[in-house]
Amino acid sequence: MTGNDRLARFGFCFKRGGAHTARTMMLAELEEVLAYVDDPDAGKSEYRQAVVDENCLGKRSAKTRAITYNHLVELYGLDPSFLLFRSLLFFWKRDIAGRPLLALLCTYARDGVFRSSAPQVLQSAEGTTIARETMEAFIDDLEPGRFSAATLKSVAQNINATWTRSGHLTGRAKKVRTRAVPTSGAISYALLLAYLTGHRGASLFQSEYIALLECSFENALELAEDASRKGWIVFKRVGDVMEVLFPALITKQEMEWIREQN
Repeated sequence: MTGNDRLARFGFCFKRGGAHTARTMMLAELEEVLAYVDDPDAGKSEYRQAVVDENCLGKRSAKTRAITYNHLVELYGLDPSFLLFRSLLFFWKRDIAGRPLLALLCTYARDGVFRSSAPQVLQSAEGTTIARETMEAFIDDLEPGRFSAATLKSVAQNINATWTRSGHLTGRAKKVRTRAVPTSGAISYALLLAYLTGHRGASLFQSEYIALLECSFENALELAEDASRKGWIVFKRVGDVMEVLFPALITKQEMEWIREQN
């Protein structure tokens, strides 16, 4: 079993494609679905029933309902057997302000097309304009000719829209680089993703997932301490020695998988 296969058991996805070839991270739809189902133990079939059969999102046709459901599955899994989705729900209920960043983190872990755009945004200075054409050129440079001109335009628009919903960009037609505002829940989720990919100790606070939140090391520590006080995670620190644990989130079986990886 490869490293990617091991991570897939937790809900990570490493396919070349992704929902951003057709949609954004669908934050509004996710909010509606999770409010409609509102059951942390609901299975994948309940989410399908809500979106496709009961049309909780108010789509006009059965085909559109099915397509919407499939894209939400691509982005979030909608399956509590996946730790990524189950823990997303945990923090979603507890950190309302952090929902856009929680959705972004899960999308980043599951959508390869969106994940590839991170350097273009994160390495741009505040105040920089990131036009659709700029994102198009960046995506095309990664794999020249992979997307047709029409698809490339759609992908760039969708990616920029997602970064806007997360707070990394602002504006409608003209997208300007801003900074995200991390929360205790978003930091906790980022630490969990880092933990699952092998980070430990202080390294947890220096992972690509923390980088997505644009949080300084000290601020991340403060937010982790806040999350620990709330009982969301366990964070221990003695000088430069740190430990982060997730007893409320990781099952015994999942801990066995983690030990296998180590």
